[in-house]
Amino acid sequence: MLTAGQAAPMFVLPDADMELIDIAAFQGKANVILYFYPRDDAPCCTLQATDFSDHEDEFARFDCRVLGVSRDDCLKHAEFRDKHGISVSLLSDVEGQACRQYDVWQAKEVNGVPRYGILRSTFFIDKKGIIRLALYGVTAKGHALEMLRAVKELSS
Repeated sequence: MLTAGQAAPMFVLPDADMELIDIAAFQGKANVILYFYPRDDAPCCTLQATDFSDHEDEFARFDCRVLGVSRDDCLKHAEFRDKHGISVSLLSDVEGQACRQYDVWQAKEVNGVPRYGILRSTFFIDKKGIIRLALYGVTAKGHALEMLRAVKELSS
C-alpha cells in the first residue's frame, strides 16, 4: 500500500468524454484528489461522486482537482455522469493499470472464493506529485467533506 511521502504513481487514462488525462500534467499546477471506487451507479459510488461534485468549487479554492477512477468504460462513465449530474472527472481504468499502481485492486473472500475488486480508496497528491494522504477502505458517506477538511489542513 502507498503511504504519505511517496511519489504518486503516474498514469494516463481516458475520461468519460474519451479525452486522455495525464496525471503528471497536474504537477506544478494543481493538487489532486484521486479517488477509486468500485463501479458506476452503485448506491455508495453514486453518493461519493455526487458529494465530490457538490464540493468541487470548494476544492478548486485550494487548487485541487478531483478525479474519480473505476474499471468501467468511458461510455458507462458518461451515462453515469449525465444521469446524476456529476461534474468531477471520471477516468476509465478498464485494464486496471492505475488500480494496481495504487494497490486498490484487491481480493476479498466471498463465500469462500476470492473475488477481486476495487477497494474504495482516496489519495491527496500535492502539486509536486507527492502523496500527502493515502486512505484505503474509506466509507462513501461524508467522505468528500472529510477530504475537504484534510485538504484545508494540509494546504495551510
